[in-house]
Amino acid sequence: MSSPTALITGASAGIGHELAKFFAQDHYNLVLVARSGPKLTQFAGELQRQFGVSVKPIALDLATTPASQFLFDQLQRENIAVDVLVNNAGYGKFGAFADIPLEESLGQVQLNITALTQLTRLFLTPMLARRSGRIMNVASTAAFQPGPMMAVYYATKAYVLSFSEALANEVAGSGVSITCFCPGPTDTSFQGRAGTENTVLLRKLRPMDAKTVARDAYRAVQAGKTISISGFRNWLLAESVRFGPRKLVTAISRKVLDPVSRE
Repeated sequence: MSSPTALITGASAGIGHELAKFFAQDHYNLVLVARSGPKLTQFAGELQRQFGVSVKPIALDLATTPASQFLFDQLQRENIAVDVLVNNAGYGKFGAFADIPLEESLGQVQLNITALTQLTRLFLTPMLARRSGRIMNVASTAAFQPGPMMAVYYATKAYVLSFSEALANEVAGSGVSITCFCPGPTDTSFQGRAGTENTVLLRKLRPMDAKTVARDAYRAVQAGKTISISGFRNWLLAESVRFGPRKLVTAISRKVLDPVSRE
């Protein structure tokens, strides 16, 4: 029997990078997708040598409209059946919505929502036909409340959570599982791109390390959990917002994105 194949987007760094190691260690062949071609190719070679699995690196910017269909079509042509799809690629941008260039906001929507939705739809169909497969959409604890100063990012992650929960219900009993994984603040390159390195959220709330978060993610998708929040503290914070007045929740969310005083 041939080894199963996992497709991981955003695989060149952070949670996606660590997740690839867990899958490879468990003898999954891999398709790794990220914008950074040379970095991805180097990583693919390391995994192949260390774990003896097949690793296909694909340098692709999923924030471009045709990319998701291109990826699916390429794997179809090569007869690569994807057993596990991990929609991990995503990014955010810190700042007031009115001050952020529109293309930055639309780019977040394209990558965090549109590409994720396209890939889920494209790979779900053959999974349902085989009555076997797993899809994990990586959201965030940001999905549980509005996020002033990162309004679009938080809203896109709320979409991912809602979409994944609904889809999990639709496919129940089909042999396919849908997992929404919600990490909290994690020590990755995400903060550098988002511009949140000097906020209360990162400076005072101690982000988790990517390997620990990836381990939680791997266990969640293998268990077929519908929703998984990484870390007890993050779970507690995500659950607590359900009971607070919406204005208060929004105000607190804004507070943790305030810059830390340098005094």
